[in-house]
Amino acid sequence: MSSAGYACLQDTLRLSAFPLRHPARVQPVTRLERIGETLAVPPGIAPSPDDLLGHVLFALKHEGINLAILAQALPQIPTTLLEAELQKAPNGIYIRKACYLYEAFTDKELIQLSPVKGRFIPLFDPEQYLTMPGERNSRWRVEFNGIGTMAYCATVERTPQITDLLQHDILVRVKQFIQNLPSGMMDRAINWAYLNETKDSFAIEKESPSEDKSRRFIQLLRQAHDRIPLSEDYLVTLQNATISNPYDMAAAFRHEQNHLANGLQGAAGVTYVPPAPDLCRELMEQLMVLGNEATKHIDPLVAAGIISFGFVFLHPFMDGNGRLSRFLIHQTLCRAGALENGLLLPVSVAMKREERLYLETLQEFSRPAREFWDVRWIDQGNLSFNFTGHPAIYRFWDATPGVRFTLEMAKRALEVELREETIYLENYDKIVKAVDERYDVRGSDLSNLVMMCLAQNGTVSKHRRKQYKYSVQEEVFDYIEQVTQTLLKAQEVEVNRVEEVGQ
Repeated sequence: MSSAGYACLQDTLRLSAFPLRHPARVQPVTRLERIGETLAVPPGIAPSPDDLLGHVLFALKHEGINLAILAQALPQIPTTLLEAELQKAPNGIYIRKACYLYEAFTDKELIQLSPVKGRFIPLFDPEQYLTMPGERNSRWRVEFNGIGTMAYCATVERTPQITDLLQHDILVRVKQFIQNLPSGMMDRAINWAYLNETKDSFAIEKESPSEDKSRRFIQLLRQAHDRIPLSEDYLVTLQNATISNPYDMAAAFRHEQNHLANGLQGAAGVTYVPPAPDLCRELMEQLMVLGNEATKHIDPLVAAGIISFGFVFLHPFMDGNGRLSRFLIHQTLCRAGALENGLLLPVSVAMKREERLYLETLQEFSRPAREFWDVRWIDQGNLSFNFTGHPAIYRFWDATPGVRFTLEMAKRALEVELREETIYLENYDKIVKAVDERYDVRGSDLSNLVMMCLAQNGTVSKHRRKQYKYSVQEEVFDYIEQVTQTLLKAQEVEVNRVEEVGQ
């Protein structure tokens, strides 16, 4: 079973590229069709195995745009073949795209016997990808409409999941939800969001922040509303604010190779290696420009997912990259004006609840990237890193998984985390009011007992009764339980009723 399109280019030229999601294979079928994870190709329309340009044109027509493969394959195709194909179809859509990309990747100019006529064509099909308006090349009448530039570009497919999530209008719903909260509840819900966003962002890194660390990170989150453009100095300032060890505080983007490890000794423990310092710096410059412009043209949550995951894959600092990458979701939304009046969407809280899915999403990039590094153990604590791949794997990357995950976590942050917390606060207020109207209990004791009772699903434990027996009457414990259980039971009945109506 021979391959076609991108799979053939990858196999024949031994390119540095991630595994294809739907590789094209020649099979005994009568038309192009998706069979499982394979794009089945009829033998009659498959280019011959040695026709590399034919496979480029096949891929452009049937498989979309994979810049990481095209950046490596097109420079290996003789100009004479491109020029001959262009002469046969001077206005052909796919040969024009191939010629445009060839010149962009090689800085060489092809011979064009007559100017291209007709309308401009988008490089990325807007029905298949999320796109941005970009530069128009009048020579080939091709518009680069990718998310980024020809130096750094993220692709995001319009998958059914992403389309559904975008139609959900998550950010509009967040605003409406907060605005419709009872008087006084908004500030408490937002304060909860800041506190828990901080706690869970550190928890994802397996850290428990000190009070000082928490306070500084909350300050950082609040400062995102200042809408400061991304720059190296700004990111360094942010990194310094998230790190407590002075030896780990950066003065600039890193000048040495770093890596992630899983605790195993030697090269076997290295799970991800980001780009070398020089390439990292170049791509960070591109990412920052994209971060400052993208929200003008694409959904802010899509932009946030690209900037957050793009940042963590480049890993521009020796420490603090994970926390900063999640902060950049918040910062991107603030810069877009999507979050106002101090509002925070607690995505890290949602990510902590879905930590396994978060790790799997990161690994969709980190695992295949690791394959292109030869890591050798030198001695204790010292490793050598030799990149055997092509810079295109970092320059042109598929942001679809990261964007999908970001949208899912934003939706969860609203529909689960914020809603659950506001229900909790409403319950707390109702219970405190009911007890206050019947008994005289010290405020701090009542507050603690109500919180503990809610945490225990309507029960004041024997331990707590014993702890407060000299300051709280015995019947108060029973009454707190009674009010709490009645409230929780009524809410459970209502949830079941709503679910039945929806079925």
